[in-house]
Amino acid sequence: MTESVERLRRYLEDELGECRSEDLQGRIEELDDLESLLDPDVISTDVETLSALGNDTRYTLVRLLVEADGELCVCEITPLLDVSDSAISHALSTLADAGLVTKRKDGRWRKYRATNRANAILAVLDGTRT
Repeated sequence: MTESVERLRRYLEDELGECRSEDLQGRIEELDDLESLLDPDVISTDVETLSALGNDTRYTLVRLLVEADGELCVCEITPLLDVSDSAISHALSTLADAGLVTKRKDGRWRKYRATNRANAILAVLDGTRT
């Protein structure tokens, strides 16, 4: 901790031209407040979500379901991807666990839909594309 405080003091000296003890203490309090906003559960959930999207097959599935703007049966999805049925099933399971898709059994068919979270994430990605 002492090393990091000294490093912060040097940083503030560079930024402010000098570093008074109240400058240092004020900045430490601001950083403590900032740290208190980090919720470990939220971070864990977000990392799980982003990890679920970090695969070509899973990302493509989410993109398909978002673009479909409704449910798709696995039988409709399978011909669109060049991967095995089991790979699609595994990917959809991972996406459902991450809260990016929902699944519903309709008779002998299993249907999937993108969640609001998936729609929001892809909207952000689309909006940041140049």
